[in-house]
Amino acid sequence: MSPLNIRKVHQLTGHNAAIYALVPGPQPGTFLSAAGDGWIVQWSLNGASEGEELLGQLIAKVDTQVFSLAYLPVTNTLVAGDMNGGVHWLNLSEDRPNRHLAHHRKGTYGVVVAGDQLITLGGDGVITRWDTLRQSSVESLQLSNKALRTAVYREEAAEWLVGASDHHIYRLDVTDFSIKEKIAAAHENSVFCLQEHPKENNKFFSGSRDALLKVWQLGEEGAPTALLNSQPAHWYTINHLLTSPDGKYLLTASRDKTIRIWDTNTYKLIKTLDAARDGGHVNSVNRLLWVPGTPYFASASDDRSIIVWNVTEEPLHRNV
Repeated sequence: MSPLNIRKVHQLTGHNAAIYALVPGPQPGTFLSAAGDGWIVQWSLNGASEGEELLGQLIAKVDTQVFSLAYLPVTNTLVAGDMNGGVHWLNLSEDRPNRHLAHHRKGTYGVVVAGDQLITLGGDGVITRWDTLRQSSVESLQLSNKALRTAVYREEAAEWLVGASDHHIYRLDVTDFSIKEKIAAAHENSVFCLQEHPKENNKFFSGSRDALLKVWQLGEEGAPTALLNSQPAHWYTINHLLTSPDGKYLLTASRDKTIRIWDTNTYKLIKTLDAARDGGHVNSVNRLLWVPGTPYFASASDDRSIIVWNVTEEPLHRNV
């Protein structure tokens, strides 16, 4: 494999609190961030020179900390989840008023979009499906007595994978939320993040407050899910997982202030990005996003900044 070269090209500032959410923006080369200041900001990398200071555009705000975010391009709407369990429908077109709903009893830790599906994950252990046109809840399930933290939609299997603070991972039928399997005690602590394997659709990754990175293989025809690999990937909580567009790499973001890059085939560590060597974050790294239409990924942190990283594979130089 060619050596992987990752370098910092921008550090974006403007938020006044920890940044918890990053999602793709309306156009290629753009993305949105949301933070503890309640601000939702749009950023554009289009036409930007390396190292250039970039200014974000404040496009919406709410009165409390935003933990989760989704953008719905069909209706040009933002859906934001807050620390108190609120779900905010923020319509960027002026022909419809915003809706601010007190829905979950505790924080809304996830707003997840997959096709025409939108779900929210609550600190109350409830998963809710929403009608995105009517902007109203359709059905809810009390899945756990602890917080739901993360979810991944598996389109081919028509199911959701959901990670919870009760240490379990759940497989739910997409049509009625029925539980197909509970992967009990999947981790030693809260399951904070899940990510499908980019090349093998019967495998997925999980990360947790226990700092372990695990690889799972889903069972066929009712067979239980099997653990394939487990390793201590960071010193502290793994907050987020992200795969590269080419499927070669898995990125992990951690409370230990680092980002680590792994080979998706061998599960071996390739590179660590930190503050001292790479100009990385000085506090917990909370979220990662591959910016559509670019060779960049972005990382968001408790240090109130977003770092944009350029990723290239350089050929080995041989002496002739």
